Amino acid sequence: MSLPVWLRPLVPPALRRWRRREAVKSALLEAVSSTQPRECPICGHRGLFTHFGRPPRIDAACTGCGSLERHRLFWLWFGGNPAQLPGPVLHFAPERVLERRLRPLLPDYRSADLFEAADLRIDIERTGLPDGAFGAIICNHVLEHVDDTLAMAELHRILAPGGRLVCSVPIVEGWGRTYEDASIRSREERALHFGRFDHVRWYGQDFRDRLRAAGFARIDEITAEGPAVITHALMPGEKVFVCHREAAPTGAPA
Repeated sequence: MSLPVWLRPLVPPALRRWRRREAVKSALLEAVSSTQPRECPICGHRGLFTHFGRPPRIDAACTGCGSLERHRLFWLWFGGNPAQLPGPVLHFAPERVLERRLRPLLPDYRSADLFEAADLRIDIERTGLPDGAFGAIICNHVLEHVDDTLAMAELHRILAPGGRLVCSVPIVEGWGRTYEDASIRSREERALHFGRFDHVRWYGQDFRDRLRAAGFARIDEITAEGPAVITHALMPGEKVFVCHREAAPTGAPA
Protein backbone atom coordinates (compact mmCIF):
# COMPACT_ATOMS: atom_id res chain seq x y z
CA MET A 1 0.00 0.00 0.00
CA SER A 2 1.53 3.34 -1.04
CA LEU A 3 1.48 6.41 1.17
CA PRO A 4 -0.68 9.41 0.26
CA VAL A 5 1.35 12.14 -1.46
CA TRP A 6 0.65 14.65 1.31
CA LEU A 7 2.02 12.25 3.95
CA ARG A 8 5.32 11.36 2.27
CA PRO A 9 7.27 14.49 3.35
CA LEU A 10 6.38 13.70 6.97
CA VAL A 11 7.90 10.20 6.86
CA PRO A 12 11.50 10.07 8.15
CA PRO A 13 14.08 9.16 5.44
CA ALA A 14 15.15 6.04 7.33
CA LEU A 15 11.58 4.75 7.35
CA ARG A 16 11.19 5.47 3.63
CA ARG A 17 14.38 3.49 2.91
CA TRP A 18 13.12 0.62 5.06
CA ARG A 19 9.80 0.59 3.19
CA ARG A 20 11.62 0.48 -0.16
CA ARG A 21 13.81 -2.41 1.02
CA GLU A 22 10.78 -4.31 2.25
CA ALA A 23 8.97 -3.71 -1.04
CA VAL A 24 11.94 -5.06 -3.00
CA LYS A 25 12.22 -8.06 -0.66
CA SER A 26 8.51 -8.78 -1.02
CA ALA A 27 8.72 -8.60 -4.82
CA LEU A 28 11.71 -10.95 -4.89
CA LEU A 29 10.02 -13.46 -2.60
CA GLU A 30 6.89 -13.36 -4.72
CA ALA A 31 8.99 -13.99 -7.83
CA VAL A 32 10.47 -17.19 -6.38
CA SER A 33 7.35 -18.41 -4.58
CA SER A 34 5.83 -21.72 -5.59
CA THR A 35 2.46 -21.75 -7.29
CA GLN A 36 2.05 -25.45 -8.14
CA PRO A 37 2.03 -28.44 -5.77
CA ARG A 38 4.94 -30.88 -6.10
CA GLU A 39 5.56 -34.38 -4.75
CA CYS A 40 8.57 -35.48 -2.74
CA PRO A 41 9.58 -39.11 -3.40
CA ILE A 42 11.53 -39.18 -0.14
CA CYS A 43 8.96 -38.17 2.47
CA GLY A 44 5.76 -38.38 0.41
CA HIS A 45 4.85 -34.74 0.99
CA ARG A 46 2.58 -33.23 -1.66
CA GLY A 47 2.16 -29.49 -1.66
CA LEU A 48 3.98 -26.24 -2.27
CA PHE A 49 7.77 -26.36 -2.12
CA THR A 50 9.98 -23.38 -1.29
CA HIS A 51 12.97 -21.60 -2.79
CA PHE A 52 16.57 -22.34 -1.81
CA GLY A 53 20.05 -21.20 -2.75
CA ARG A 54 21.84 -18.06 -3.88
CA PRO A 55 20.47 -17.04 -6.28
CA PRO A 56 17.24 -18.69 -5.14
CA ARG A 57 15.95 -21.66 -7.12
CA ILE A 58 12.17 -21.87 -7.30
CA ASP A 59 10.71 -24.99 -5.64
CA ALA A 60 14.18 -26.32 -4.77
CA ALA A 61 13.35 -27.45 -1.22
CA CYS A 62 10.60 -29.79 -0.04
CA THR A 63 8.68 -28.20 2.81
CA GLY A 64 8.10 -31.63 4.31
CA CYS A 65 11.65 -32.95 4.74
CA GLY A 66 13.92 -30.23 3.34
CA SER A 67 15.20 -32.34 0.45
CA LEU A 68 16.78 -30.58 -2.53
CA GLU A 69 16.62 -31.51 -6.20
CA ARG A 70 19.65 -33.81 -6.16
CA HIS A 71 18.37 -35.68 -3.09
CA ARG A 72 15.04 -36.36 -4.78
CA LEU A 73 16.76 -37.53 -7.98
CA PHE A 74 18.93 -39.91 -5.93
CA TRP A 75 15.85 -41.30 -4.21
CA LEU A 76 14.00 -41.82 -7.46
CA TRP A 77 16.91 -44.04 -8.52
CA PHE A 78 17.24 -45.79 -5.15
CA GLY A 79 13.52 -46.23 -4.61
CA GLY A 80 13.98 -47.50 -1.06
CA ASN A 81 15.44 -50.72 -2.49
CA PRO A 82 18.47 -51.93 -0.46
CA ALA A 83 19.60 -54.06 -3.42
CA GLN A 84 20.60 -50.83 -5.17
CA LEU A 85 23.26 -50.27 -2.50
CA PRO A 86 24.94 -53.57 -1.62
CA GLY A 87 26.64 -53.41 1.75
CA PRO A 88 28.68 -52.42 3.48
CA VAL A 89 27.74 -48.86 2.45
CA LEU A 90 29.90 -45.78 3.04
CA HIS A 91 28.26 -42.34 2.73
CA PHE A 92 30.61 -39.35 2.46
CA ALA A 93 29.40 -35.96 3.75
CA PRO A 94 25.99 -37.50 4.44
CA GLU A 95 22.99 -35.29 3.82
CA ARG A 96 20.75 -35.48 6.87
CA VAL A 97 17.61 -35.96 4.77
CA LEU A 98 19.13 -39.06 3.15
CA GLU A 99 21.06 -40.44 6.11
CA ARG A 100 18.07 -40.67 8.41
CA ARG A 101 16.21 -42.77 5.83
CA LEU A 102 19.10 -44.87 4.53
CA ARG A 103 20.45 -45.94 7.91
CA PRO A 104 17.35 -47.97 8.95
CA LEU A 105 17.24 -49.64 5.51
CA LEU A 106 20.93 -50.52 5.26
CA PRO A 107 22.25 -52.43 8.29
CA ASP A 108 25.88 -52.03 7.16
CA TYR A 109 25.60 -48.27 6.60
CA ARG A 110 28.45 -45.98 7.74
CA SER A 111 28.74 -42.21 7.42
CA ALA A 112 32.07 -40.46 6.81
CA ASP A 113 33.23 -36.86 7.06
CA LEU A 114 36.45 -35.02 7.77
CA PHE A 115 34.89 -32.05 9.58
CA GLU A 116 31.36 -32.95 10.72
CA ALA A 117 30.19 -35.63 13.15
CA ALA A 118 30.08 -39.03 11.44
CA ASP A 119 30.72 -42.71 12.09
CA LEU A 120 34.16 -42.35 10.48
CA ARG A 121 36.29 -39.19 10.63
CA ILE A 122 38.33 -39.64 7.45
CA ASP A 123 39.78 -37.71 4.52
CA ILE A 124 38.30 -38.82 1.20
CA GLU A 125 41.70 -38.36 -0.46
CA ARG A 126 43.44 -40.71 2.01
CA THR A 127 40.93 -42.78 3.96
CA GLY A 128 43.30 -45.33 5.50
CA LEU A 129 40.58 -47.96 4.96
CA PRO A 130 41.30 -51.49 3.65
CA ASP A 131 41.13 -52.34 -0.04
CA GLY A 132 37.71 -53.49 -1.23
CA ALA A 133 36.01 -52.74 2.09
CA PHE A 134 32.65 -51.49 0.74
CA GLY A 135 30.00 -52.74 -1.64
CA ALA A 136 28.67 -49.24 -2.31
CA ILE A 137 29.78 -45.66 -1.72
CA ILE A 138 27.60 -42.53 -1.84
CA CYS A 139 29.37 -39.26 -2.58
CA ASN A 140 27.11 -36.33 -3.52
CA HIS A 141 28.62 -32.91 -4.23
CA VAL A 142 31.96 -33.68 -2.59
CA LEU A 143 34.41 -34.15 -5.47
CA GLU A 144 34.24 -30.48 -6.51
CA HIS A 145 35.76 -29.57 -3.12
CA VAL A 146 38.85 -31.80 -3.16
CA ASP A 147 41.74 -33.19 -5.20
CA ASP A 148 39.51 -35.41 -7.31
CA THR A 149 42.37 -37.41 -8.83
CA LEU A 150 43.30 -38.65 -5.37
CA ALA A 151 39.69 -38.96 -4.20
CA MET A 152 38.44 -40.95 -7.21
CA ALA A 153 41.38 -43.35 -7.02
CA GLU A 154 40.76 -43.82 -3.30
CA LEU A 155 37.04 -44.45 -3.81
CA HIS A 156 37.85 -47.07 -6.44
CA ARG A 157 40.41 -48.72 -4.14
CA ILE A 158 38.08 -49.13 -1.17
CA LEU A 159 35.21 -50.45 -3.31
CA ALA A 160 34.91 -54.21 -3.54
CA PRO A 161 35.11 -55.75 -7.03
CA GLY A 162 31.64 -55.40 -8.52
CA GLY A 163 30.86 -52.53 -6.13
CA ARG A 164 29.35 -49.20 -7.13
CA LEU A 165 30.03 -45.53 -6.47
CA VAL A 166 26.91 -43.34 -6.58
CA CYS A 167 27.84 -39.70 -6.99
CA SER A 168 26.70 -36.31 -8.24
CA VAL A 169 28.62 -33.12 -8.96
CA PRO A 170 27.94 -29.65 -10.34
CA ILE A 171 28.47 -30.16 -14.07
CA VAL A 172 28.04 -27.99 -17.16
CA GLU A 173 27.25 -30.40 -19.99
CA GLY A 174 27.92 -27.73 -22.60
CA TRP A 175 31.59 -27.67 -21.62
CA GLY A 176 33.86 -30.34 -23.02
CA ARG A 177 36.47 -29.80 -20.33
CA THR A 178 36.33 -29.14 -16.60
CA TYR A 179 37.12 -25.57 -15.58
CA GLU A 180 39.60 -25.34 -12.72
CA ASP A 181 42.49 -23.07 -11.82
CA ALA A 182 44.72 -23.78 -8.83
CA SER A 183 45.81 -20.13 -8.68
CA ILE A 184 42.28 -19.09 -7.68
CA ARG A 185 42.45 -19.33 -3.91
CA SER A 186 40.49 -16.56 -2.19
CA ARG A 187 36.94 -17.17 -1.02
CA GLU A 188 35.64 -14.32 -3.16
CA GLU A 189 37.37 -15.48 -6.34
CA ARG A 190 36.32 -19.09 -5.87
CA ALA A 191 32.70 -18.04 -5.37
CA LEU A 192 32.91 -15.96 -8.55
CA HIS A 193 34.60 -18.62 -10.69
CA PHE A 194 33.16 -21.86 -9.29
CA GLY A 195 29.83 -20.88 -7.75
CA ARG A 196 30.81 -21.34 -4.10
CA PHE A 197 33.71 -20.22 -1.95
CA ASP A 198 34.67 -23.82 -1.12
CA HIS A 199 34.50 -25.23 -4.67
CA VAL A 200 37.63 -25.62 -6.79
CA ARG A 201 36.10 -26.51 -10.17
CA TRP A 202 33.08 -26.70 -12.44
CA TYR A 203 32.95 -30.10 -14.12
CA GLY A 204 32.48 -30.51 -17.86
CA GLN A 205 31.78 -33.56 -20.00
CA ASP A 206 35.23 -34.94 -19.17
CA PHE A 207 33.98 -35.84 -15.68
CA ARG A 208 33.36 -39.32 -17.13
CA ASP A 209 36.95 -39.49 -18.39
CA ARG A 210 38.22 -38.73 -14.90
CA LEU A 211 36.12 -41.54 -13.46
CA ARG A 212 37.35 -43.98 -16.10
CA ALA A 213 40.95 -42.94 -15.46
CA ALA A 214 40.40 -43.85 -11.80
CA GLY A 215 39.44 -47.37 -12.90
CA PHE A 216 35.64 -47.41 -13.05
CA ALA A 217 34.67 -49.89 -15.75
CA ARG A 218 31.09 -48.75 -16.42
CA ILE A 219 29.25 -45.52 -15.72
CA ASP A 220 25.45 -45.39 -15.75
CA GLU A 221 23.71 -42.02 -15.76
CA ILE A 222 20.34 -41.20 -14.21
CA THR A 223 19.07 -37.94 -15.69
CA ALA A 224 16.31 -35.65 -14.42
CA GLU A 225 14.01 -35.41 -17.43
CA GLY A 226 10.44 -35.45 -18.64
CA PRO A 227 7.38 -35.28 -16.39
CA ALA A 228 9.42 -36.27 -13.30
CA VAL A 229 11.09 -32.85 -13.41
CA ILE A 230 7.71 -31.19 -12.97
CA THR A 231 6.19 -33.67 -10.54
CA HIS A 232 9.15 -33.81 -8.16
CA ALA A 233 10.69 -30.36 -8.74
CA LEU A 234 13.97 -31.67 -10.13
CA MET A 235 16.69 -29.64 -11.82
CA PRO A 236 16.31 -30.36 -15.56
CA GLY A 237 19.23 -32.36 -16.88
CA GLU A 238 20.83 -32.95 -13.47
CA LYS A 239 22.48 -36.36 -13.19
CA VAL A 240 23.32 -39.07 -10.72
CA PHE A 241 26.30 -41.18 -11.82
CA VAL A 242 26.44 -44.86 -10.86
CA CYS A 243 30.04 -45.97 -11.38
CA HIS A 244 30.85 -49.68 -11.30
CA ARG A 245 34.11 -51.27 -10.28
CA GLU A 246 34.86 -54.27 -12.46
CA ALA A 247 33.87 -57.58 -10.89
CA ALA A 248 36.56 -60.08 -10.01
CA PRO A 249 37.12 -62.74 -12.69
CA THR A 250 35.29 -66.00 -12.07
CA GLY A 251 37.30 -68.14 -9.71
CA ALA A 252 39.62 -65.28 -8.70
CA PRO A 253 39.80 -64.04 -5.09
CA ALA A 254 37.79 -60.86 -4.43
